[in-house]
Amino acid sequence: MDNYNEKLGLNIPEHVGIILDGNGRWAKKRLMPRNFGHLQGSKVLEQICDDADDIGIKYLTVYVFSTENWKRSKKEIDGLMRILRNYLKDCVKRANKNNMKVRILGKKDGLDDDIIKNIEELEAATADNTGLVFQVALNYGSRDEMVRAMRAMTKDIIEKGISPENITEQMFSGYLDTAGVPDPDLIIRTSGEKRISNFLLWQSAYSEFDFPEVLWPDFNKQRLIEAVERYNKRDRRFGGVKEE
Repeated sequence: MDNYNEKLGLNIPEHVGIILDGNGRWAKKRLMPRNFGHLQGSKVLEQICDDADDIGIKYLTVYVFSTENWKRSKKEIDGLMRILRNYLKDCVKRANKNNMKVRILGKKDGLDDDIIKNIEELEAATADNTGLVFQVALNYGSRDEMVRAMRAMTKDIIEKGISPENITEQMFSGYLDTAGVPDPDLIIRTSGEKRISNFLLWQSAYSEFDFPEVLWPDFNKQRLIEAVERYNKRDRRFGGVKEE
């Protein structure tokens, strides 16, 4: 791994989130079906995991399929699930080779049984890896995540007799899909769209945002470094005042 802190004089964000946007438009520009863009996007994702690890990022969270994406055509969803099945199977070998720990965020409801089984096998097979923590937001929506967290926390509060005064932000965070992982320092959305689209709403309270114009299949290591460079120009005060 290159030491980018020294090599480029950069403060590398510990946790980066990426909203993978632009696959369909990338394919359309090439007169190809949308799923061709999704397939190319999955290949780029494999490389970006290696690039993020090389740069020194410790946690990478990507948004690949939202709870709202079920509104898309059956043809596109079937294609996405086919790509996902292949990705999950291939990811075990690749993740273990690179010492990468994989976690899947989101709810299992709506996913086919074989996909759920592949998710469980992938998480179990990589649980003890100590390198990059790679989180895949699949069938994920942040509002849904918070509702699920509230239900689980409420159940524990009732059963354990916890006083409302003892409920803290840290307690609530422990019920989220990202429990145990630091909040993202930087969130990137490719394609130039300036929306967060129900991604890590709680966790991104003090994240920096970057909206490069590049479509996801054209994203690469240099684009990632450029996003980190822009992140380094931000003045992060977390609600405080910078001392003169």
